[in-house]
Amino acid sequence: MIEANEVPRLSRSLPDTPAAAPVRMVHLGVGNFHRAHQAWYTTHSPDADQWGIAGFTGRRRDTADALAPQDGLYTLITRSAEGDTFELIGALSAVHAAGDHEAYLEYLSRAEVAMITITVTEAAYLRGADGHLDAGLDVIVSDLEALRSGPRNPVASLPARLVAGLVARRTSGASALTILSCDNLPENGAVTQTVVQDFAALLDETLGDWIDSHVDFATSMVDRITPGTTDEDRALVQQACGYLDAYPVATEPFSEWVISGGFPAGRPRWEEAGAAIVAEVEPFEQRKLWLLNGSHSMLAYAGSIRGHSTIDEAIADPGCRSWVEMFWDEASRNLTLPAADIAKYREALLARFSNPRAGDQLARIAADGSTKLLVRTLPTIRAERAAGRVPIGCATTIAAWILHLRGLGAPVKDLGADAAQQAANSGELPEAVPAVLDVLEPGLGRDKEFVDAVLRQVDAITAQ
Repeated sequence: MIEANEVPRLSRSLPDTPAAAPVRMVHLGVGNFHRAHQAWYTTHSPDADQWGIAGFTGRRRDTADALAPQDGLYTLITRSAEGDTFELIGALSAVHAAGDHEAYLEYLSRAEVAMITITVTEAAYLRGADGHLDAGLDVIVSDLEALRSGPRNPVASLPARLVAGLVARRTSGASALTILSCDNLPENGAVTQTVVQDFAALLDETLGDWIDSHVDFATSMVDRITPGTTDEDRALVQQACGYLDAYPVATEPFSEWVISGGFPAGRPRWEEAGAAIVAEVEPFEQRKLWLLNGSHSMLAYAGSIRGHSTIDEAIADPGCRSWVEMFWDEASRNLTLPAADIAKYREALLARFSNPRAGDQLARIAADGSTKLLVRTLPTIRAERAAGRVPIGCATTIAAWILHLRGLGAPVKDLGADAAQQAANSGELPEAVPAVLDVLEPGLGRDKEFVDAVLRQVDAITAQ
């Protein structure tokens, strides 16, 4: 028996580990999802040895602290109902903390770096109600001051980091590149372009034209359920693989990636790893946001209020299952993909949600609802009300979210929820519900039919 202190730590010096590929992509927001999705697709591309990723963490540096001593290597645990499989992923050639700003600028100055990819959550794009950059935010004001004082000064926000990298690239004379968002935002390429150009215009009036001619803003739809890493995952990898991995990542068998972009400096052959390269992402994007992400949000709030902790527990609750099916019926009526494709996707979602080995935590999914519901639930509410229908499934999600904001179920972790949380706690539910709806969509609180539906679903959710 091998003693714990004799088990080697994962690194590229171990036998049968891949060499680090030259860095040609920079990723912002290295977390479990990126490692189970974009890095996995890159590893499975036939030209993976030409497309190394330099990853930068988000707000926390623990991913960098765990993976840097492992030379970016980690184990992907694919969890199906039948059991686990283990795969070594070597696409991350370097891993940095977000604060390593000089390294980020140095990568962007290299001619061979062809792409920036992003997974930072919807809230990080810092848009106002009009869809443009919210230039009045303290972090934007501070980042502008920093870059005006010196173009290589550290910055904190995503728009500023992207613009700082582009300034460094322009200064170096490097050629065109692609910025590819992989966040759950409709038209995420256009969203990225808007906040980048808005920030650039505030910083340097000459920068916008350079961005127009040198930067391709690509769009993508991503899908793979990826829970957080646990100590059990680490112990499992040690037992199965014979090495210490400080940060393995577990995921489900299903994965989907739909991409549209020009990629003037090239890209990995992701399509040969299963990605779809299309002219128009929006139909797939809506299907995923409304059906998967929309029902995820519903289950996160309603399921946790009813005492469940994971997606599989919540979908096994007959009440939750019926509300999900109701919501899917409402959303499906407003999708443009063929009905047969939608039915097949819904069937696959039920199988994925029911996988008891995925262990996807409702508390994780519940975060940042004030941003997520705008793209996951509100579009179906608008469409159904425009058609004269009262969407009870959507009302269930909103009812559960309001109860969540009032302290029921999963804890509130949402930096943008101050106004909604204040409205939710402003009085008794008959007053609080329209107040929250008006925060979500000005005027929605005056829709008596929908308000009444939300109030009825509050009672349904809390009935035990």
